[in-house]
Amino acid sequence: MKTAPPIVLTVAGSDPSGGAGLQADLKTIHQHGAYGAAVPTLITVQDSVEVGRVELLPVDLVRAQLSALLSDLAPAAAKAGALGSPETVRALGAVMEETPFSWVVDPVWLPSRGVPLSTGDTIAAYKDAVLPHAALLTPNASEAGALAEMPVRTLDDARAAAERIAAFGAEAVLIKGGHLEGADRGTDVLLHRGELDVLKADAIVPGRFHGTGCALSAAIASRIAFGVRLAAAVEGAKAWLAGALAHAFPVGRGAKPANHLWPLDEKP
Repeated sequence: MKTAPPIVLTVAGSDPSGGAGLQADLKTIHQHGAYGAAVPTLITVQDSVEVGRVELLPVDLVRAQLSALLSDLAPAAAKAGALGSPETVRALGAVMEETPFSWVVDPVWLPSRGVPLSTGDTIAAYKDAVLPHAALLTPNASEAGALAEMPVRTLDDARAAAERIAAFGAEAVLIKGGHLEGADRGTDVLLHRGELDVLKADAIVPGRFHGTGCALSAAIASRIAFGVRLAAAVEGAKAWLAGALAHAFPVGRGAKPANHLWPLDEKP
């Protein structure tokens, strides 16, 4: 009998353009050989140019989706993306506390272009309810700065912010550098089990991209689902994403999504 693939759950917003959110997550999960399950938290009106409108799903509906799914399916790992409201953040935190699998959390509250994806004090809710149960948190420099309450402009800033964020309980923190001063594009800082590492990616081609954080966090979760250790899952996901960006293609008039169908060098 053929062995079933591991299940990877994504809890995130919907992007009808397919470049980010649930749609990007599911493509990434499938490309990594896992089975994707998805719980939407919000609906966006967006294209490759901007996010024009956001409608949050009621927290009781998000909670009911999670309850139904987890009563039937057994994920091997999960990722959380845009959650939308402090109430949904806290509801997910309660679920995370009870689930036995690892959660990769991408704390998305501001898109790269367009209207905000969250309301209220979501930052406080993340600190209180989600970070203590996260195996890995993957903020960009702006999100890390908000969580750590400090500017994150350099590699030294990123190191300091990672340590501050880890104090809230996350097992590991990956700060996505993007354009940190004095660092190559794609240079990230990983704090795991008290060890700080600077991770460099293959040369990233120039251009505007959409949904890279979604693809990266989904790729990490997929690798964890196959039993890959966290640090190796991060490095493998970064390498895959570098190829997916190098071979990205435009699907509209704006930023390009990663090429979610870019092949893996080897299965995780």
